[in-house]
Amino acid sequence: QVQLVESGGGLVQAGGSLRLSCAASGRLFSSYAMGWFRQAPGKEREFVAIISADTNYADSVKGRFTISRDNAKNTVYLQMNSLEPEDTAVYYCAATVKWYRSRWYPGDMDYWGKGTLVTVSS
Repeated sequence: QVQLVESGGGLVQAGGSLRLSCAASGRLFSSYAMGWFRQAPGKEREFVAIISADTNYADSVKGRFTISRDNAKNTVYLQMNSLEPEDTAVYYCAATVKWYRSRWYPGDMDYWGKGTLVTVSS
C-alpha cells in the first residue's frame, strides 16, 4: 500500500512557474513508476507526465514541465514553467507497479493522491 500526498499548488500568473511535490509513504518507493495527471473543471482526468525507467510527457506540456524523483526522500516532483491558463486543473500524483506503457491512462495507475489545485491567471 502506498499513500501519496501532493503539495505546491496555488495561484500563478501566466508565464510563471510552480513546483509540485508528492510525498509517498510505504515501502519500495523506487520500484513504482510515479506519474502526474490533471483534471480541469468539466473535463476528464488526463496524463501529464510519468517517470519510470525514463520519462514521458503529454504533448501539451513537453518542453515546459519536468518530472523528477528523489528515491532517498520518497518524493516525486513536477516542475512547471511557462504556465498557461489552460494548465489550470487539479493535479494528482499517482503510482503504479507497471513500468512500461506506450501511452499512459488513469486506469493504469494503482494509487492516487487527493490532488492539489493549480490556477493560472491570464
